[in-house]
Amino acid sequence: MGAATQSPPDSETQQTSGVYVYGIFPGDIELTGEQSGVGKPPGKVRIVRSKGLAALVSEVDLAQPLGTPEDLTAHKNILDASAAEVPVLPMRFGAVLASEDAVASELLDANHDDFTQALGELDGRTEYVVKGRYLEDAILLEVLSENREAAQLADEIRDADPDATRDARIRLGEFISEAITAKREEDTRTVGERMQGHCSASLVREPTHERDAVHVAFLLDEDQVGQLEQIAEDLARAWADRIQLRLLGPMAAYDFVGTTAPGG
Repeated sequence: MGAATQSPPDSETQQTSGVYVYGIFPGDIELTGEQSGVGKPPGKVRIVRSKGLAALVSEVDLAQPLGTPEDLTAHKNILDASAAEVPVLPMRFGAVLASEDAVASELLDANHDDFTQALGELDGRTEYVVKGRYLEDAILLEVLSENREAAQLADEIRDADPDATRDARIRLGEFISEAITAKREEDTRTVGERMQGHCSASLVREPTHERDAVHVAFLLDEDQVGQLEQIAEDLARAWADRIQLRLLGPMAAYDFVGTTAPGG
């Protein structure tokens, strides 16, 4: 779901505030407590409803740029807290319209059928992410133990003049990078095989760090969550000496509704 285009301000009066949209929900959603949204100062989150759909929104000052870490965290936290209870279609970070009427007409009403269908497909489902990173010393030792040429290069440059061994250092770095890429593919495949038949959908995320081992998103029915938790626990135990593994979720289905996660 792409960011909504901000409606143009009145030609005679420069608009100073807008309505920030976090996500789309079933129309019967209720706020369980006061929530602070994005912006400085943070806007109070409220609900806009129309024709069986709802949007979580807050007012933002158009003169203040968005995009601070606090803004990204607020956006994600609001969506993830809701996703644990009801289906949610997350908007991309930065979606701003001119008014609540514009949210109702230009967003909810204009996309009513598509939003209703998508929410129905997500009903009872949430996203979880299995994320792992190789332990630096462990993965280096693993690579060197499996590649004789890399081990020889490591011996060659140990305690040597960095300038004199520049080419060897570059080559060793290439060996390590290629080995980690291959290991990442293998370990990601292992996670996928373990989860086969235990998820509604899955998506391999691109690595965000050179030592990323696995980064896979899963869309789960409610009765599949326990299976993922057990699989993640078993893998964390099996990989404890080489990978730091985390299970993240429940969260909004960022990877399965045509939008991108603001973080995670």
